[in-house]
Amino acid sequence: MTQDLSPVTRVPRTGLPPYAVVVGDPARAAAVAALLDGAQEVSYHREYRVFSGSWKGVPVTVASHGVGAPGAILLFQELADAGVRTFLRFGTAGAMKPGIGDGDLVIAEAAVRDDGVTQQLLPPEYPAVSAPEAVFALQRAAREVGAPHHRGIVWTRAAFQPGLIPLDAYEKAGLAAIEMELSALLVTASLRGLVAGGVLVVDGANADELLDEEASFSTGAYDPHREVVAQGVERGSVVALEALRLLAEGDVA
Repeated sequence: MTQDLSPVTRVPRTGLPPYAVVVGDPARAAAVAALLDGAQEVSYHREYRVFSGSWKGVPVTVASHGVGAPGAILLFQELADAGVRTFLRFGTAGAMKPGIGDGDLVIAEAAVRDDGVTQQLLPPEYPAVSAPEAVFALQRAAREVGAPHHRGIVWTRAAFQPGLIPLDAYEKAGLAAIEMELSALLVTASLRGLVAGGVLVVDGANADELLDEEASFSTGAYDPHREVVAQGVERGSVVALEALRLLAEGDVA
């Protein structure tokens, strides 16, 4: 019955597994779900593709939120309404700090709220911070998987391509990476008493190219469709699921 589905994402209003991996791409959601035991597609509406299953005995939701925080936050809110209490965003990002290579993982400690939506929900001074247990679980999982990884603050930015505004201030401030949705998740989780964090695969390791207004994406400087990135995504999928297991079992020391 339609009244049993959420209005925007069309996920069930109740009964979803409480631990979730959220990704941008519906195809990536399917790929992560393929690692689960007993995976089933729950719903697929617009960019919102949702699966349920289990990872080493832990019930897990895998869902896609599309590109950009305004649409993504709708999924986060409706998944929370349906029973999800722990969220890990697994996505891709451009590296902003030297020493972070293509295919490496960046574990977010916090995010700059330049997301284009949370500024309309509460004052800009409110922070977007990962739950400490999520950071620790992701770090431990990355070590156990043997995935190259880094911790730091990421920049969630609503615009994908550079414009006329200089963008190098955050690079100078030592931010680790740039992406498009995480701060909306972290703010949603903080406001609703949920656990949230993020792990990102670097698909562009040259910060100067990413942040240079003159380096147009049309020149081919940015290419996320490379084997080194695909390998990072494979490792990151396992890291995100393993981190959920650690959080579910309370084993994050």
